[in-house]
Amino acid sequence: MFLNLKKPRIFGLLSNKAGSNHWWNQRLTSIALIPLNILFLYTFCGVIDGTYEQVLLTYQNPFNFIVAILFLVITAIHLRQGLEVIIEDYIHTKLMKDTLLLSSRIFCWGLIICSVFALGKIAFSF
Repeated sequence: MFLNLKKPRIFGLLSNKAGSNHWWNQRLTSIALIPLNILFLYTFCGVIDGTYEQVLLTYQNPFNFIVAILFLVITAIHLRQGLEVIIEDYIHTKLMKDTLLLSSRIFCWGLIICSVFALGKIAFSF
C-alpha cells in the first residue's frame, strides 16, 4: 500500500523526565542566591578596604563564614547548571559536547574545593 497509517517511530527523542528536575534545581539555586548575594556583598564590601586582621576577624565569625561558603558553593553549582544548558543547546558534536560538559564539571568542582579550602584556612587561622 502507498499509505502508511502507522505512527512514525522516533528514536532518542523520548523524555526521561530529567529536564524538569534540572529546571527546578536551577530555579532553587537562583532563589537561594538572592539573599546570599546581599549578605555576602554586605560583608565583603565592609572589609574590602580593611586590613588583613580585619578580614580574618570578619570571616572567623561563624555567620559570615557560613554565608560566604554557601554563596560560593551555590554560585558554582548554578554556574555548572547554566553552562550545562548552554553546552547542550549550542554544541552539536558529541565528542565536543562531552568534553565541554566534563571540563565545566571539573572546573566548577575545582572552584568549590578551592573556595572552601581558602575560606576554611581564613576562618580557622589563629
